[in-house]
Amino acid sequence: AVIGICLAIPHTLCGGGELGAETRWLFVKLKRVFEELDSQHLFEENVDSWYAISRKIKVFYDLGFENEEMRELMGRSKSLFMEFSEEALMEKTEYFCRFGVGKEDAAILILRNPAIMNFDLEKPVISVMGMLKHLGLSQDEVDAVAQKYPYVMGRNKLKNLPHVLRALDLHERIFDNLKNGNHHLLATYSLMDPDEDFDREYQEGVEEAKHSRYKAHNVQKLDFLHEIGFGENRMTVKILQHVHGTAAELRNRLQILLNNGFDFSKICMLIRSAPKILNQKPESIQDKIRFLCDEMGDSLDYLEIFPAYLCFDLENRINPRFRFHKWLVEEGLSEKSYSVASLVATSEKTFIARLYGIHPALPKHWFERFSYRKTR
Repeated sequence: AVIGICLAIPHTLCGGGELGAETRWLFVKLKRVFEELDSQHLFEENVDSWYAISRKIKVFYDLGFENEEMRELMGRSKSLFMEFSEEALMEKTEYFCRFGVGKEDAAILILRNPAIMNFDLEKPVISVMGMLKHLGLSQDEVDAVAQKYPYVMGRNKLKNLPHVLRALDLHERIFDNLKNGNHHLLATYSLMDPDEDFDREYQEGVEEAKHSRYKAHNVQKLDFLHEIGFGENRMTVKILQHVHGTAAELRNRLQILLNNGFDFSKICMLIRSAPKILNQKPESIQDKIRFLCDEMGDSLDYLEIFPAYLCFDLENRINPRFRFHKWLVEEGLSEKSYSVASLVATSEKTFIARLYGIHPALPKHWFERFSYRKTR
């Protein structure tokens, strides 16, 4: 058992200090778990057997082994570690981690309810509205959600449910419902009829995308949109036409928004309003966010008003226009303070006309001192 632990969790072989103290603590706790697991001598007494068990235990160890309830539940979960593979355990824990809740909570849900391991959470097709009612929302609540988040409605796959609920900002409520004894709802749902929430316009759009020169690319992008919560509806097809990049690139761009503290639901709203946000490189998104907050003095909340800000070029548009506006205010040449949207989204022709209206000499000064064209 000790060898199995060391092979499954290699850092237990490292030296002393804080790591050594952590290793001693880990072995004390794991000893109790192993004693409970093997109280009936169900496991073979060889390194390979205990290594396999240790690998499965590591799945939960990585989710927060400090949690006392988790350790107690692991000791009582013999069937979980005997009947299911490490891969199966990882798939289910990753599924519930996608709800955006604490990793410990995801692990405890499975340890409390091992029957979840037999649920098919990948293939079933769901109607989002039907699933919400199945999960306990009233008709009035479902109607309100559909009105606020129409781009999430329609059909989707059960495997995407965690992100669907995050897109609707219902993930914590539903997860708590599942954790408090209603996990069986995931296994008892089915479509009411074959035509439930079937969107013909969506299907026509998908068929057109599949027959284009970029079929595989379009399918990847569509899968990504469904993966993050967008349903099978006409809005998703329209968004698909404006989004460019591989699935991996799109995930990286989404992740940079999440890393900057954006709420998942708000990111989906931003994508719905300005799909081309997903076409920006991660470093470009990061630079624009930093400029908005540090230089312009606005918060991330402003992007809810003007999401297209992230689609404009920082060096050639946002930065020079903002610096020029700041100079105008400092020099007392402009009494009006323009919003970020007014500064950035205004066309070049209208922007120059505005400067001329303030003073006829300003366009020349703009081109000579501030415009990105000055170096060309």
